[in-house]
Amino acid sequence: MSSRPVLDVLRRHRRAAAVGCGSSMVHQTCEALVPVAIGLAVDRAIATGDVGAIALSVAGVLLLFTVLSSAGTFAFWMVDRAQFEEAHHLRTAVARAVLRDPAVLRDRQVGDALSVATSDTRHTAEALGLVSFLASGCFGLLVAAVVLLRIDVALGLGLLVAVPVLVLGLQALTPRLEARVHDRQRTAGLAAAVAADLLAGLRPLRGFGGVPEAVRRYHHASSLSRRAAVGAAGATSVVVGVSTLATGAVLVATAAVAGTFVARGRLDVGEFVTVVGMASFLADPVRNISFCVQQLAVSRASARRVAELLHPAPLPPAARPTPEVPTLEVPTVPGEVLGVVTTDTATADAVTAAFAAVPGALVEPAHTVLLGETVADALASGPAPAGRGVPLAAALEAAAAPTDLDLPLHDGGTNVSGGQRQRIGLARALAADRELLVLRDPTTALDAVTEDRVAAGVRALRAGSGTTVVVTSSPLLLSRCDRVVLLAADGRHATGTHADLLEDPDYAAAVTR
Repeated sequence: MSSRPVLDVLRRHRRAAAVGCGSSMVHQTCEALVPVAIGLAVDRAIATGDVGAIALSVAGVLLLFTVLSSAGTFAFWMVDRAQFEEAHHLRTAVARAVLRDPAVLRDRQVGDALSVATSDTRHTAEALGLVSFLASGCFGLLVAAVVLLRIDVALGLGLLVAVPVLVLGLQALTPRLEARVHDRQRTAGLAAAVAADLLAGLRPLRGFGGVPEAVRRYHHASSLSRRAAVGAAGATSVVVGVSTLATGAVLVATAAVAGTFVARGRLDVGEFVTVVGMASFLADPVRNISFCVQQLAVSRASARRVAELLHPAPLPPAARPTPEVPTLEVPTVPGEVLGVVTTDTATADAVTAAFAAVPGALVEPAHTVLLGETVADALASGPAPAGRGVPLAAALEAAAAPTDLDLPLHDGGTNVSGGQRQRIGLARALAADRELLVLRDPTTALDAVTEDRVAAGVRALRAGSGTTVVVTSSPLLLSRCDRVVLLAADGRHATGTHADLLEDPDYAAAVTR
């Protein structure tokens, strides 16, 4: 996204926006012509009592309503489809940005990023519909003005003066509304972030008695969100109130002037019906314009938040952390299982990242998230590379994973045990059958018997298949490795088998703690 993110959305869907605008304009034109059709029917059919003219008038009105409803339905369909596609595109772009460079979250908590990826992307995509309906509302006003000018120049000119003043006045209120809405979205994201952190750390918080302080912090964040929401609601109420009053004033004035003209003989009955009907019609486009102006402020505020996450300001070189990645030769012997033991978490993270950067590598993280509605969905990892592939049944057996593929999953697999989640995730990684497979603490949630079974299964399945790197401190896994590398905190390296390295104090401390 550029510095004008809403325009980027319109450019990406310019065809849908153009078709939506065109169909909406047809819809509004037909709505504007309904009072004209009724006025003509009064003058040329009802007043004369001509049965043929009455039948023709009824058929014309029915045709007008048919075109009106068809154009409106088509416009909504085109715009809604484009909005869903754009919201999906933005959600995917946000997820890709965070996955590619977690540093984009440096100024945000996870809950705030989630708010951007869900609520803000949806509001940004809604700009497509708002622009279409804003354009159709303006076009409907133009049609109404032309009709009124043909009936009476004074009425038409009055409308052409009153409506732009009304719209410009509403537009002048939007910067304040946009600022309030942006503040509401930001504080709501912060409150969600605090709530997510509170739930994630509830168990340790209870352990050291930190729940009251956590609740106090959430109460503070929620209070800020509430005040921002009240402020945004107040600004919205001002816009809606001014819009309603101004619209009512325009409608009353138009009807009053038309009634005066009828009394003077300046308008006939059919023209009066047209004018009154047109005055009633004007409420719709004016209301649409005011609503679109108001909601575009929401879309612009949300679009800015999405753009800030997709294209954050670059960090100065000194500010971006560059963890020192230990020098480590990636083994190339097919079928080898390499164990990596570190004496601190930061080094383990750096080693995992270094292996993950190898083209074609697949990394199975320690904390498994299962995506999909069933186990079968969670195991889907896309097509295997050419010439490779492991039968799903073999992967499930090696990982000692549940074989009920229809087992439903809720919220990333939270309805199954941690051990089952790990084993299903491991089976997914094994089935992908990559040339380089990196496993980060794949058995931390398993009991010793199951862990030994999994270690043997992984070793047997990957033999001759590709290189497997296991970053772990599990003795059962390390004992199945062909080679083990120790990376000590002081930068010292040691290589050997698990049995050999047990004589090293640093290694023994790492695998027995």
